[in-house]
Amino acid sequence: MELKEIEEILKTTGLPVTYYAWPEKAAPPLPYICYLAAYSNNFSADGCVYIPINHIQIELYTKLKEPATEDKVEQALSSLFWEKTETYIDSERCYQILYEIEV
Repeated sequence: MELKEIEEILKTTGLPVTYYAWPEKAAPPLPYICYLAAYSNNFSADGCVYIPINHIQIELYTKLKEPATEDKVEQALSSLFWEKTETYIDSERCYQILYEIEV
């Protein structure tokens, strides 16, 4: 799966979506989604990459805890296996809901 396909899946949520980060002072109001290819977790055979696997992080940022917004993202990702973690970013005064997938 290509990054463009992931972007298209995320856009079905109706939320603003960008790769990695919004340009400085250009972020839309919360909630929004950033996604990035954080690292690879390739499958090897005979000493070389047999199947390339990218670890993708999908970051949902919200001002308040928003289960309905999380549901939108999870519905969009329903055809993929994902893991979810949550943290509150004090300096930004927002929640980061992190979905991790491998493609």
